Amino acid sequence: MITTGQKIAIRRTEHSRLPGTDLENVKFGRVFSDHMFVMDYRDGQWQQPEIVPYAHMQMSPAALVLHYCQTIFEGLKAYRGADGKVSIFRPQANIARMNRSAVRMCMPEIPEDIFLDALKELVRLDSDWIPNSPDGALYIRPLLFASDEYIGVRPSDGYRFLIFTCPVGMYYKDTVRVKIETEYSRAFPGGTGEAKCGGNYAASLYPAKLAADQGFHQLLWTDGETHQYFEESGTMNVFFRIGDTLVTPDTTGTILRGITRDSIIKIAQSEGIACEVRRVSVKEVVEALRSGNMKSAFGAGTAATIAHIQSIAYDGIEYQLPAVEERKLTNHIGEVLDDIRRGRRPDPFGWMVPVG
Repeated sequence: MITTGQKIAIRRTEHSRLPGTDLENVKFGRVFSDHMFVMDYRDGQWQQPEIVPYAHMQMSPAALVLHYCQTIFEGLKAYRGADGKVSIFRPQANIARMNRSAVRMCMPEIPEDIFLDALKELVRLDSDWIPNSPDGALYIRPLLFASDEYIGVRPSDGYRFLIFTCPVGMYYKDTVRVKIETEYSRAFPGGTGEAKCGGNYAASLYPAKLAADQGFHQLLWTDGETHQYFEESGTMNVFFRIGDTLVTPDTTGTILRGITRDSIIKIAQSEGIACEVRRVSVKEVVEALRSGNMKSAFGAGTAATIAHIQSIAYDGIEYQLPAVEERKLTNHIGEVLDDIRRGRRPDPFGWMVPVG
């Protein structure tokens, strides 16, 4: 049966998979909720938006996305607050970032009102999929890809926009070992580093595998021209606490404008914590590690929120960082962010958007 929720046609599943799912023991990114949002772009305009049961799709072997990787995506989360109500964390920021990625990848922008309505409707429909565990959330994955059946290098004329969700818990259960990467590069000036496109992640897999073979969880990416300045940590932004100052690399076109990153900066600024957004050199960080002036380091992103870095390897030496329980400032910022998301403290920034 088709019903109408705002501008979106909704067809509910007849057989929910929720009763047979152990929400408290799901593997991150492996279990998916009952519904998904679908909207196609053709003939120069967006077509009827729909929410339908989550299912596999048929795709032509000639689909342009399979050959030339014209695809972008986002990641955000919905939380159940202390009052039992469900809200999405900073969806407008994700919408704006996805549309910036669309422009860079020569794809049509998604109307903000339809995008936001789709997020709210989908999360409202599958809100029972949010785990009740302390770290539980509903991870939301918007995805836009080229759908033309054409073997030729040009922008597609047709696209498909999807949103699906999955129940998740903690991404990293332990601290992570990282290695400073000085051979391979994630992005270059004038490239697609600032866009959240599939090709960026595909190119990172091989060097990440080499690091994993050595026992590391992630890489600390450095700039593609000199390898002297930090950019990101694996799939996350990176922060260092050097002395009493929180430091993170500036976004200069090769670094993703992380929403968790921006949130951490705003929390630090609002609490009077010294925070610098600037170029951060490998030399500066290694010297801080050697002198003991490096108080903490962490990755920041939607999936992990804050991933504490246990050690940083460079030039054959692995430097250990202070124990997590000693990182009072980092832990405090993480607690503030989590409390805002889960409604345990006021939201002075207006970040949480209720689904209804």
